[in-house]
Amino acid sequence: MYRKYIMSFVLAGMTLLASCLCARELRIDRTAADPAFRIAYLDDSLAEDKHSFVRMLKRVSSGQRVVDYEVLEHTMKYQLSDRDRDALLRIVEAEAGGEDQDGKLLVANVVLNRVNSEIFPDTVYDVVMQREQGIAQFSPTVDGRYQSVRVSADTSEAVDRALYGEDISQGALYFCAREKADAGNLQWFDKKLTRLFAYGSHEFFR
Repeated sequence: MYRKYIMSFVLAGMTLLASCLCARELRIDRTAADPAFRIAYLDDSLAEDKHSFVRMLKRVSSGQRVVDYEVLEHTMKYQLSDRDRDALLRIVEAEAGGEDQDGKLLVANVVLNRVNSEIFPDTVYDVVMQREQGIAQFSPTVDGRYQSVRVSADTSEAVDRALYGEDISQGALYFCAREKADAGNLQWFDKKLTRLFAYGSHEFFR
């Protein structure tokens, strides 16, 4: 008998609680529908947007890099044909396979700088295969390294960095490995070109 009264009491309590929650929900909906509430909410949102914009301006003025990674990730600066991309991968591997990724990026930068220059051919493949007075511009194209290399994942990543527009070359159009270069070629580099910097086993010129 007492169990019956207890169950009735519990059910009545649950019914009362549900009624209170429904009433509270109704009051919230009416408040949100009120024009004054919508205006206040809009003002708060605009204030937050303004605050975020001011914070971004402060970051820019303080020298911090503000990068839209969504755009950076999906926007490729250079759209290459399969042949050109293969040529770039192979020449970077052949010339800088023993370098770190920045050393590989620099070689890719030089090739792309030449493509963009008026004094060199207009495609990656033609730049890589170019000869001046019968002399190859990139020695791996004649000593077999270009044809035989296996392109590493690290090289592929370095080339992708270059194709997405990352350039650390300071506009370099030439590079050489002084320890391996012919003495006559080195004289031409030193007399005719402007040395920019050295990185890894390469020196870069313009």
